[in-house]
Amino acid sequence: MLDIEYETVFGFFAQDAVDADPVAIGAVPPRFGLLDASPERWEIFKSAVKKLNNDSASSVSYKVFFLGRHGEGYHNVAESKYGTQAWDDYWSKLDGDGELTWGPDPLLTPLGESQANDARGRWETELHHGIPLPEKAFSSPLQRAMRTYLLTFDGIAVASKPMVLENCREEYGIHTCDKRHPLSWIQLSYPQLLVEEGFSEQDVLWKPDARETKAEVKTRAKQVLDRIFTLDSSTYISITAHGGIINGLLACIGRNTYSLPTGGQRPFYARPH
Repeated sequence: MLDIEYETVFGFFAQDAVDADPVAIGAVPPRFGLLDASPERWEIFKSAVKKLNNDSASSVSYKVFFLGRHGEGYHNVAESKYGTQAWDDYWSKLDGDGELTWGPDPLLTPLGESQANDARGRWETELHHGIPLPEKAFSSPLQRAMRTYLLTFDGIAVASKPMVLENCREEYGIHTCDKRHPLSWIQLSYPQLLVEEGFSEQDVLWKPDARETKAEVKTRAKQVLDRIFTLDSSTYISITAHGGIINGLLACIGRNTYSLPTGGQRPFYARPH
């Protein structure tokens, strides 16, 4: 892990506020939360981003991330059905209850697919106002995230083929919903996506008796940021993932936990310092 720290560039999105309320803001708010509501809003925003990059030292780059949480999966339904305490203590360790199947690596529910379609609708609306499309897109290897990405950007021309990163996965261990499929299954089932080099065939990270800690998630999230900031010249980045790793990314830029609803979009603007 590189010795680089990151910070937020404040003042552009409603989600930047210290007291930002995810419920009040909504899963996919108008303009993705951009405060400027003018018809020229994204052109103004892109000009500001370009100016900051042009005026910064060669070792500093500003990047804009569009973080997307997967749509509702069957594990989310199960947790709601049994309550978080019973879910964590018992049900999350099983593959299902005879009515619902949530492990390993559950599907999106019909509502989850609808939530991803809603996100695509917001992208389509903002494209008319010049929103910058992601130049690079990354996804978790769990199918609820990969499916969400494909639905969200269906028919929308992201600049490059999206890449699956192991480090973009959800907090892992114990919960069967967070155990991924083998590499060969991912490649066969999601040929639209690239998989990073070095990706193991089997899930060697998930353990039935040990859960990744929040500190470990943050360390993994920082590795994602380090990779993007040091190896990628792109300015606009999409990451489709999960609540745990999204909060790990936010922790890396000095932000508080943000309870992004399923299917939600949460942009942030950051730079190394």
